[in-house]
Amino acid sequence: LSWAPRPGLPPATSAALLASGPHGEMLWLDVTHSPGQAPWVRLMGRYLLPPCKQRWHTCATFLPKEGLLVCGDRRGSLLLFPCSSSSGWAAESTSTARGGSDPVVENSSNQLEASCLLHKEALPLESPLSVLFGLHGKTGVTSVTIHRGHIYSTGRDGVYNQLRLQDHQLEILRKHRPCKRLQWIEELHFTSDGDLLVLGFHADNFVVWSSRTGENLHCIPCGGGHRSWSYYSSPLVEVFAFIKSGDVMLYHHKAEPCEQQVLLASLHGREITCVRRLGAVEVPDHATLNVFVTGSEDTTACVLVLSENSRTAVPLARLSDHISSVRTLAFATGPGDQGFGDEGLSALLFSAGGRAQIECYQLLCTGDTVSESAVACQVIHVASHRLDKHWEQKKNRHKLVKMDPETRYMSLSVVPGTSTKQLPTPWKFLAAACSDGSVRIFGLLEAARKLVLVAESFHHQRCVLKVEAFLHAWAGGERRHLLCSAATDGTVAFWDITHPIMDAIDALHQAEGEMQPLALDAPLVTIMAHSCGVNSLHIRETPEGQYLVASGSDDGSIHVCLLEVALGSGEAAAGTCLQVLERVSRPCAHAAHVTGIRVLRPDLLLSASVDQRLMLWNRCPGKLVPLSTTFFHVPDLAELDCWEVVEAGGELRYYCVLCGQGLEML
Repeated sequence: LSWAPRPGLPPATSAALLASGPHGEMLWLDVTHSPGQAPWVRLMGRYLLPPCKQRWHTCATFLPKEGLLVCGDRRGSLLLFPCSSSSGWAAESTSTARGGSDPVVENSSNQLEASCLLHKEALPLESPLSVLFGLHGKTGVTSVTIHRGHIYSTGRDGVYNQLRLQDHQLEILRKHRPCKRLQWIEELHFTSDGDLLVLGFHADNFVVWSSRTGENLHCIPCGGGHRSWSYYSSPLVEVFAFIKSGDVMLYHHKAEPCEQQVLLASLHGREITCVRRLGAVEVPDHATLNVFVTGSEDTTACVLVLSENSRTAVPLARLSDHISSVRTLAFATGPGDQGFGDEGLSALLFSAGGRAQIECYQLLCTGDTVSESAVACQVIHVASHRLDKHWEQKKNRHKLVKMDPETRYMSLSVVPGTSTKQLPTPWKFLAAACSDGSVRIFGLLEAARKLVLVAESFHHQRCVLKVEAFLHAWAGGERRHLLCSAATDGTVAFWDITHPIMDAIDALHQAEGEMQPLALDAPLVTIMAHSCGVNSLHIRETPEGQYLVASGSDDGSIHVCLLEVALGSGEAAAGTCLQVLERVSRPCAHAAHVTGIRVLRPDLLLSASVDQRLMLWNRCPGKLVPLSTTFFHVPDLAELDCWEVVEAGGELRYYCVLCGQGLEML
């Protein structure tokens, strides 16, 4: 049995009662009561739950505008049923036509059975319109809530989901794991001041967790979640009642003025490992607002807005799907992926890191003059991939050696120019540098929410630290997808991945999104650029159609080479030929690891190091000449990102953001 608020009827005197019975049948009963009178009950609908071992519902709520009912079951599934109120009137008219009584009950349960249940066959047994099977694992759904047009579900798996309704189908937008110590989530409370309170149980304690502050507001010993309980909160008082050992216990807390004030809120719980700029959002009566995404060792990624005027960083959304540290980020910025119009700023975000895990999200940022940040951000989870899950699906895996479970993705790069509408199903491709010595290529089919491993190579035989993909096109329309990878031994390798991508597209189209990973060909060129690991890498095309490849190393050195791409001649006419035209090296450019480098112009480079120096270099024939040095305040620099802005007077400015033990924009 469970109660649900009944839309369209006064909540003080009416409610909907949902009852699960034999063979997975669930009844919807409208219950109306008045002071001094027995309740009136009317049977409104019959529903069939999907087959499972424990076949009963646990919670439900109505979507009045759509005429639908959302409920969760003991198997952890979320179900969507039609609930047009006309079905109840159908039962009433049928029973009257048969000479029976009105299906309204005024007294005992015997009359309820005689009037309602006797004629329940007059109502059709509705099947679900949409089923998300096992959304919350096998432990069950604990609550379903509607807030601002979105559906929220909670479960005993420590996760709450945000969903939306799309053409009478339930679609998952995001999964939230609010607190790693909260194993059992029971309810969500949306407060009037914009905070989201997560109610649940950890071990034998009842916990109230605040999404805004990221901390426990209350932790009450009660014996655990297997008991009846109730929680009420208001600006003045909070009350928690529960049953323990047959006794009714009451916890009462009066609101007190908070003596603790946060001077500067943290963006992450540990150091920031990566940062990427999504773009700028123009909001009336506000300065330009830059939107960034950061990843951290605390296993989360954060979408934030940074205003040049207020000099404050305001988080917009926190992504908590990773089970280990977030090491690298990448955006899909091709045509159709990113927009700067009335619809705001949108892009596909890829995040990756420890435990060989990749997550993909669709971001949409728009101006919102009402909110504190002046920007609203919608996040939709698109796809995810983990190598160990891929391993479990392999055939004959007992004959193979399992890959290192501690594999980390060190760097990501979106392969440009692969999402074309001429393909039967447009795929996007992603290159990843892996700590197990491999370079891997993944394919994303956004419509099917699939991320598939399509190709890999273990050429480097040691940890690969950086990858960078680029596209070369000739005047005749011939194109080549090229990839640059760098490893801990100081080598930089260049690959032609055009044919593997084309073969993968054919295989994915024929096999409907499933395939065995292909083997990448050997690199075209390998350069020994440094004496040890390459921590930073950037490629920029020159006006002449050549490519400048800049890299920075653990030994503090900077290396720049100029490449030219040509088609092979003779028997290898269809192949690609890379020629190194020029190489420049600057040993001891910094006093510590060079963890960030950017080619701003063919003659201008920017480098950043753990020595907290940001240096500009002039690229001259055969040498790099230092132009300026700026000291920044972020210790243990992990990465930098750069962009250029044309000011109102036509002046070109370069901006950069640095991350490590903090965040700084220059």
